Amino acid sequence: MAQVRFRLAAALAAGVLAGCGARPAPPPPRAEAPLASVLLAPQPIAAERLFDGVVQAVNRATMVAQTSGRVAAVYRDVDDVVPAGALLMRLRATMQRAALLKAQAALRAASARAREAQTRFRRILDMYDQRVVPKADFDRVRAERDAAVARMHAARAALESAAEGVDYTEIRAPYAAVILERLVQVGEAVAPGTPLVKVASLKDLRVVVSIPQSLAATVRRAGKAVVYVGGRRISALRVTVFPAASALSNTFRVRLALPAGIRGLYPGMLVRTAFLTGVHRRLLVPSGAVVRRSAVTAVYLVQPNGNVLMQQVRLGERRGNRIEVLSGLMAGDRVALDPLAAMQRLEPFPAMSGTVR
Repeated sequence: MAQVRFRLAAALAAGVLAGCGARPAPPPPRAEAPLASVLLAPQPIAAERLFDGVVQAVNRATMVAQTSGRVAAVYRDVDDVVPAGALLMRLRATMQRAALLKAQAALRAASARAREAQTRFRRILDMYDQRVVPKADFDRVRAERDAAVARMHAARAALESAAEGVDYTEIRAPYAAVILERLVQVGEAVAPGTPLVKVASLKDLRVVVSIPQSLAATVRRAGKAVVYVGGRRISALRVTVFPAASALSNTFRVRLALPAGIRGLYPGMLVRTAFLTGVHRRLLVPSGAVVRRSAVTAVYLVQPNGNVLMQQVRLGERRGNRIEVLSGLMAGDRVALDPLAAMQRLEPFPAMSGTVR
């Protein structure tokens, strides 16, 4: 029995030792998928000269009083956006309404006299045709008829003038606009010509820029310009170069007409403008491939052997979804499109290339 137990223990020990010595082969390393990247090559882009410009409203007005009165009510204030014809303020219209009633009464009286004179003229005309009355009486009645008709027309014109005087007591927006400034208060007396409110239309805007005289001929010949607004690149519909330079600064004013309905632009804003002066070739990288860490702007370069390193760059103007590269990259470099995926494959030893390229 002891011999049998010894043999079983020996067999178990041999099995354990055999299991410990037979290690499985490690799995083969997985092949990493290539990074999505773009090969850089010089691209033709428009050569631009940049200047600051000021946004202006094409339609801007200072509304003034056209009749005398006292400000009775103010319905709109600064920064209100109003539709065309909206009532902005009202003047007291006591005198104007009295004048309107008087003109209406005068027109009724003049119309009655004109009808009476017309009736008398037709009666005299029949009698004159029958040679019952002399020509002198006929001429007198005809003159009275003409005078009565003329007085009726004058009364009608006076009525229209009085009605317009009442309309002048209601200050309305001439077009859809935003109120820039209110210049009077409720209860203040105004006379014809007193400024009341300033309005400007936000629908049609333009940009005014001053450029050096050395560039005026080129801008006038090219006739192309763009305006940068919050990362957007807006092409000007029309470029107008003023025909005379400023005597003080020797610069030419240029007016850029913008498309209608641009959001985010208001009169008086300072914007960046660019005048197209030619074509040159530049390297462009997708904006999604750029990483920014504090003061560092960089991209991830994919090396021919598949390794990845970070390269610091200096960028220029944005061109749609691409950005101009001023330094740090060369033609033939391959830039990773997914910075997050490229960061996971960075070379362990130099962390960043600081070489000026």
